[in-house]
Amino acid sequence: MRRHPLTRRDLLLKGVALGSVTVGPALTVSDSLAAWQSEEAAARKPTAWNELGPFYKRKAPSNPNLRQPGDPGLPVSVSGRVFDTKGSALRAAKLEIWQADHQGHYDLDGYRYRATLTAGSSGEYAFTSVMPGHYPARVCQHIHYVVTAPGCKPLTTQLYFATDPVFEGDPARNYTRDPLIQSAGLVRPVTLTGDPKEVVAAVSFEIVLERL
Repeated sequence: MRRHPLTRRDLLLKGVALGSVTVGPALTVSDSLAAWQSEEAAARKPTAWNELGPFYKRKAPSNPNLRQPGDPGLPVSVSGRVFDTKGSALRAAKLEIWQADHQGHYDLDGYRYRATLTAGSSGEYAFTSVMPGHYPARVCQHIHYVVTAPGCKPLTTQLYFATDPVFEGDPARNYTRDPLIQSAGLVRPVTLTGDPKEVVAAVSFEIVLERL
């Protein structure tokens, strides 16, 4: 006979009945179950790893404005928060970010389109840039990340854009056209904001680190 898995409530009630779980005088079993479910709901899946790539450089400046006035290319505004897998915000997490310009060229002599950012008190970060171009060695437009925080495993990953023509409007199905993309979750929706004279592509990219 096939057995059905026990629900959280079943497990908690069984634990109480067997004495392996006790509830303090200020709590009821229902309170304990609600707290258990609330903690599980706050849990987050770790952000998928992605290649470091050959163009990483240390000691990028802390300026979040990668795009300078007059830079060609579609303006991009990227923002998000950094968490651990339990859903706790990681304040002061360090994010190293770099990308190609709108023509797909990396600055190897200086630090154009490179930055080192520090997450705020709620784990928040933000920067402005331009939509990176395609270049021959890669299929998709992307922005590189290296993210570190005390007590967490370092993360190397990349941000991709759902508007990339490579995906033909369906990144969930077509993300594997770039063999380096291991998770559709790295391909983020793009919202066009601003006015007709200056359209900005707004993207949200949440980062989740694993604890050591």
